[in-house]
Amino acid sequence: MDPVRLSVLDRSRTREGHTHPEALRDTVRLAQELERLGYHRVWVSEHHGVPGVAGSAPTVLAAAVAGATRTIRVGTGGVMLPNHRPLVVAEQFGVLESLFPGRIDMGLGRSVGFTDGVRRALGRGKGDADDFEAQLAELLGWFRGTSPTGVHARPAEGLSVPPFVLAMGEGAGIAARAGLPMVIGDLRNRDKMRRGIDHYRDHFRPSAWAAEPYVVVSGTIAVAGTPEEARRLLIPEAWSMAHSRTHGTFPPLPPAERVETRTMTAKERGFYESGLTGHIAGTEEQVAHELETLLKETGSQEVLVTTSTYDREALLDSYRRLAAITSG
Repeated sequence: MDPVRLSVLDRSRTREGHTHPEALRDTVRLAQELERLGYHRVWVSEHHGVPGVAGSAPTVLAAAVAGATRTIRVGTGGVMLPNHRPLVVAEQFGVLESLFPGRIDMGLGRSVGFTDGVRRALGRGKGDADDFEAQLAELLGWFRGTSPTGVHARPAEGLSVPPFVLAMGEGAGIAARAGLPMVIGDLRNRDKMRRGIDHYRDHFRPSAWAAEPYVVVSGTIAVAGTPEEARRLLIPEAWSMAHSRTHGTFPPLPPAERVETRTMTAKERGFYESGLTGHIAGTEEQVAHELETLLKETGSQEVLVTTSTYDREALLDSYRRLAAITSG
């Protein structure tokens, strides 16, 4: 297939029998491997109070990743802006860009805490997400020195850290109005994704940050020697999602073989089977064909891979195979 810009979001998923610190170190090691494989960027995520995710401080983790690599772009996918004061976010990215110039991305999302308890602990409510567009404008203003407060964000002011909007729901419209690159998923609802992309392109307003639309499509991609092996990569995350839907907690990833022998309720089985569908998974030939179709349908300039699984060696092998088929 034709070469495509390929990036990775690693959520620092915890695994059964492994610790949170291990998950964070796994992310740093994966970034080093992705750099060797020629990936364009690696991003980390923000989650609070989630048993299955160790990444709660994305700018801190991004600093560790950037310090352990030399050339790959490093960023967040994303910082959840409603959880923070825009000035503090600007300062954090200003520090990152100052330490690792020309390598830092600022991916921004509008989600708030996963549960009511987390939102209370953060001092936030569901309605804070409604202010995302204003928060985004304030954040960008700190970099451009246009805050009406008379305060200056140090060392962010005057620096250029590429911002990206993680588009869920109305995020496509916000990205278009702000004139920013957009990250959109997921692959399981292609029609909704295409509608979001069309809306973004139709309403895009050029800005100081981007002269034209830039679309990154994100989702799970698994590549292996056989379709069955590729499907097994999807099993741990599918089960964790099914568990979260039926029990209200998002657990560490279990080994695929343990999930395969588990007795599930009808409701669990339904969520689990649904979680295995709609992704791009298979052999190199199958994945190349599906990726070509996706890129043709969306006209996207970049693919952000968000695969999580228990077997880190199998995950790295998947990324190796994917890099080989997309490098032209």
